[in-house]
Amino acid sequence: MKKTAILYDFDKTLCTKDMQEYSLIPTLGYTDAGQFWAEVGEMSRAQAMDPISAYLYFLQKKYMEHGTPLRRDDFTVPGQKIELYPGLDTWFERINAYGAGLGLEVEHYVISSGMTEIIESSAIADKFRRIYACRYFYDEEGIARWPAQIVNYTTKTQYIFRINKQVLDESNDNDLNSYVDPALRPVPFTRMIYIADGITDVPCMRLVKEYGGKSIVVYNPASARAGMTADRLIREGRANYMSAADYREGRDMENIMKMILDHIGADEKLMELEGKYR
Repeated sequence: MKKTAILYDFDKTLCTKDMQEYSLIPTLGYTDAGQFWAEVGEMSRAQAMDPISAYLYFLQKKYMEHGTPLRRDDFTVPGQKIELYPGLDTWFERINAYGAGLGLEVEHYVISSGMTEIIESSAIADKFRRIYACRYFYDEEGIARWPAQIVNYTTKTQYIFRINKQVLDESNDNDLNSYVDPALRPVPFTRMIYIADGITDVPCMRLVKEYGGKSIVVYNPASARAGMTADRLIREGRANYMSAADYREGRDMENIMKMILDHIGADEKLMELEGKYR
């Protein structure tokens, strides 16, 4: 079967808001998560810091101010409290089965600026071949000491190439940067689908789209602003399709995904047929 990859952002793509807002930020005394992010933004601008780097530092700092260091275990409850969009409890099995019927081996990946530790504690963590997201380095007592991985809006694109070449180990830069003929790469861009929710995902959506894959921008149907953002990304050519973030059977998201998989499957069969004539 032909390996096919579906790549997901996480926040507001698979869950209803930023993953830290379900319980992590409230435990720091914030009744309004917007205030936390505003303080992160203020520090980022004042210190000319990357916003994601600023967030990781600020989170550690706030925990210390509350008299306790940030630990790996502090991410378990936030992961368990994530509110997923409807249908995700059966989405992966349905899409995998549909792809298999077309001769496609569908794999799922996360590429997120959120926290690896939170995603790994979520109800769908075991559905992904790989989770690429921010994470800390922890000492022998499980205390966060330093960012081990920072995934921002532009560095997300490296993971697309990792999946494309199947160089999945983040410490393996040598093979990642080695030349491989595009025709020989295990997961060509034409068998990639990128799903995300907004402006910060544009580099990845555009990259996949321009190299022959498909990008879907999803939006919270309860948010008029989210719908307008999705519509603008379509009009500007940043993504191929838009859909409400509803992953239930028979809804637009599933219908679009099935049509894309149909297209990929048909293309693969046509290429096999062409090969017989040579």
